[in-house]
Amino acid sequence: MTEEVLVSIENGVGRLSLNRPGALNALNLSMCEAMLAAVTAWRDDPSIRALLVDHAEGRGFCAGGDIRMLAESGAADGVAARRFFFTEYRLNAALMAFGKPVIALMDGVVMGGGVGLALPATVRVATERTTFAMPETGIGLFPDVGGGWHLPRLPGKTGLWLALTGARLKAADCLALGLATHVVASEKIAELKAAILAGDGSAADRLAAPVSSAPLAVHRAEIDRLFSGSSVEAIFADLAADGSEFAKAQLAVLETKSPQTLKVAYRQLSLGADATSFTENMRMEYRIAARVVARHDFLEGVRAVIVDKDNAPKWSPARLEAVSEALLDEIFAPLPSEQDWTPHA
Repeated sequence: MTEEVLVSIENGVGRLSLNRPGALNALNLSMCEAMLAAVTAWRDDPSIRALLVDHAEGRGFCAGGDIRMLAESGAADGVAARRFFFTEYRLNAALMAFGKPVIALMDGVVMGGGVGLALPATVRVATERTTFAMPETGIGLFPDVGGGWHLPRLPGKTGLWLALTGARLKAADCLALGLATHVVASEKIAELKAAILAGDGSAADRLAAPVSSAPLAVHRAEIDRLFSGSSVEAIFADLAADGSEFAKAQLAVLETKSPQTLKVAYRQLSLGADATSFTENMRMEYRIAARVVARHDFLEGVRAVIVDKDNAPKWSPARLEAVSEALLDEIFAPLPSEQDWTPHA
């Protein structure tokens, strides 16, 4: 059986190469366990000076997590889903706390779980093939894997806009927002990898490609204005009242998303913005994940988008106004101490 993560050390660089191309390198539990073990071992190993995260082949860096498994588990007892989230979030936290240079080569699709691998990196390289998104509100999930920490720290309201709409960004916008630190042509990625493994710490600077203006730049002021409401309902109202083509397009997108998840994401990013540590944020996200994965909207979103592919989910509640603060309080409530998430020792 082919290894789904290739773990190796070369010239003092620990390397994690995702190797599940048939699934766009979507993460499963065994992949997360293998990477967590390596990152934990390398953190305190003085012979390891840097960490490289890439993918071995295929067109996706990492398209997310094993959504079908999560839905099947959520529909049953949820044990496997909670175990996956617990381990994946430990991996996210271990990458954040690695303490040495981490280089992520975001060549191809970078969504969901892939974002959780990439954003903790100190060097984040996009290419013209990069498509970056957190599309979870479209399947009744939420922008997890550290989204509550990373997204509200992007410029203006762009993080909230990304979280709610699931908008997809290409390389120039990733660079402009700080999601990527460099853009390198995909044809230069093999050269970049070789240089990193050879010890060239400035390889990404040397091989960086010229980047055209970021398409999102013309909408930045609109995003900051239209997504500054004190609630999701206020954002909907501002978009409806604005009437511009951009506002109409955003509203049309938001109207297809799970009302429950929109409100979960809004609160998640609000709390994440005030969190004093990544660990605090991940503890919150695990509480949300442990509950949302078993709720109707996630199971229905997976059915509509991934299983039946009719793209016609029947959300419940169907309207924003019906998603009560009491429901959100239930989703965000602390877990019993023995069930709560903790970082890896």
